[in-house]
Amino acid sequence: MPQLFVIIATVGRPELTAATVDRLADQTRPPDGVIVVSVQPQDVVGVGEVRGNVQVHLTSKGLPRQRNHGLEQVIDTADTIVFFDDDFIPAVDYLAEVERHFASCPDLVGMTGNLIADGINTGGISLEDAVAMVEEHQRPAALSERPRQALYGCNMAIRVSAARDLRFDEKLPLYAWLEDVDYSTQLARRGRLISSDAITGVHMGVKGGRTSGIRLGYSQVANVLYLKRKGTMQPGLGDRLMRKQLLANLVRSIRPEPNIDRRGRLKGNLMALGDLLRGRVDPDRINWL
Repeated sequence: MPQLFVIIATVGRPELTAATVDRLADQTRPPDGVIVVSVQPQDVVGVGEVRGNVQVHLTSKGLPRQRNHGLEQVIDTADTIVFFDDDFIPAVDYLAEVERHFASCPDLVGMTGNLIADGINTGGISLEDAVAMVEEHQRPAALSERPRQALYGCNMAIRVSAARDLRFDEKLPLYAWLEDVDYSTQLARRGRLISSDAITGVHMGVKGGRTSGIRLGYSQVANVLYLKRKGTMQPGLGDRLMRKQLLANLVRSIRPEPNIDRRGRLKGNLMALGDLLRGRVDPDRINWL
């Protein structure tokens, strides 16, 4: 029987992580194992006691490093790996639909869900509201899917046979802005990527536990430039992303949204642009900001 594992990287949100991991036991196709990778014991208090076959691992901080650690635990036994953020609530048949799609489409190497809602674009969505949205959601009669150039890291599934040697780039530190684009762009060179109404859920976009505004703002520029040099950023996409973030941070810094450090992000954007002019822009610099 094909083996399907879920990998969740987390830091600083033990109660939320325990709640979202516990819900995976209710999937119509439960995962064969869940690998939770964090940094300190206090980050995962109670996670090892939830339902299902859950393993808790600790490693050094950084989303790529944590996800890579999870990969090393299951890469030799898994047929399918699904990456969830610790604040993602999947539809109850998410994993079953992933497995069905991979079984019926041999050229498919990766999938991401069409989200019911994404709190990253707002002030965030509570766990209770996210669960209610998932449970009340009615899928359209005609399910749609479309090709993707890259996958959304809050929920993405990969066919292991096409990705056994791929790893997340640990030169993108901490929250690692655009690590999902970098990884899945490389995966796309080996087969098809899609998004589909058949796999869905709610990304709560919880703000706690993420990197600071200045660091994120620096990454919004530095990481794009790094990936463009690396060749894993689609032509034009990086420039559009930078313009979008700069404009949003500039305009909204006048009256920032609650729980979003727009002024810190703008400062980080400008610091990265200054480093670009001085010829020293580097994603790793956020470790010292």
